[in-house]
Amino acid sequence: MKLEVELFILAIESSCDDTSAAVLKGNVVLSNVVSSQDIHRQYGGVVPELASREHQKNILPVVDVALREAGLSLKEINAVAFTQGPGLMGSLLVGCNFAKSLSLALGLPLIAVNHMEAHVMAHFIQTTEGKALPELPLLCLTVSGGHTQIVLVKEDFSMDVIGTTIDDAAGEAFDKAAKVLGLPYPGGPLIDQMAAGGNPHAFTFPVPQVPELNYSFSGLKTSFLYLLKEKVGENPNFIEERKYDLCASIQHAVVDILLRKFRKAILVSGVKHIALAGGVSANSLLRKEMLRLGEEMNCEVYIPPMQYCTDNAAMVGIAGLIRCKNRIYSTMDVRPITRYENFLGLDG
Repeated sequence: MKLEVELFILAIESSCDDTSAAVLKGNVVLSNVVSSQDIHRQYGGVVPELASREHQKNILPVVDVALREAGLSLKEINAVAFTQGPGLMGSLLVGCNFAKSLSLALGLPLIAVNHMEAHVMAHFIQTTEGKALPELPLLCLTVSGGHTQIVLVKEDFSMDVIGTTIDDAAGEAFDKAAKVLGLPYPGGPLIDQMAAGGNPHAFTFPVPQVPELNYSFSGLKTSFLYLLKEKVGENPNFIEERKYDLCASIQHAVVDILLRKFRKAILVSGVKHIALAGGVSANSLLRKEMLRLGEEMNCEVYIPPMQYCTDNAAMVGIAGLIRCKNRIYSTMDVRPITRYENFLGLDG
């Protein structure tokens, strides 16, 4: 299935603490505007009520800027796509209701998009560099703050989750580690930066024994906390003195766990086109080791540009394009869904 379609899609993303709007012409991004919410830094994490209020303030100007940057008016838009979930209910409601209002007022098709499906579909955005799009089937490791999944993308763009976390996600392990190390929110990027100056083998952690292609990161978090408790008891300055080594070691452990299972998934599926997606795909060690794994397994590796790793509306638009091509639209009774058991699928 090809993606070259002359449709103008306005996409809206509001699943957590980023308000984003994008305009796409087919699979080409004309604009992709993201407004991040700095208010959460002082609380050390996202406060759902504050997030929804910030979305209400930001969504209209963000959509306006996206349309102006694309050089289009609302009358030229062919469909409106939005993130239905998973995410924070209050945040999702803002994007959902705004999209429904536009759809109703302008008589446009309304397209509900699964946020995790959108992360995977970010690979099919045609960038200005003209890089070839991934071939299908594609095996994608999707890693974000709340989700860790191995996704098989079939030839018709339908998707199956063949591996997932049974408890905490990899991003949560990074966030928790950063918090106990005293790093400000968001801590994941700071762990990545500080790890560059540390020894990744300074501290070791047990590898979780989880069946099939699934993941678990709760044990790693607990092991990290116990290590700090023990060492701080011996030396109150331990964290400050070994902060770089601690960052490097926890990052190495998370990436090792992720790629051990993904290597197994490659062998089980036989798929030779592999990809990274999700906010944690911005991690420098994960990107480096994914490329190394691809070389080792003789696979073609696809890693999205940084602006499409974190939450953004362009990825929602490209996922919406596939559904639009298949005439899979939503009705006005569509509602946000905070959790999905699986992807929506191309049958709605």
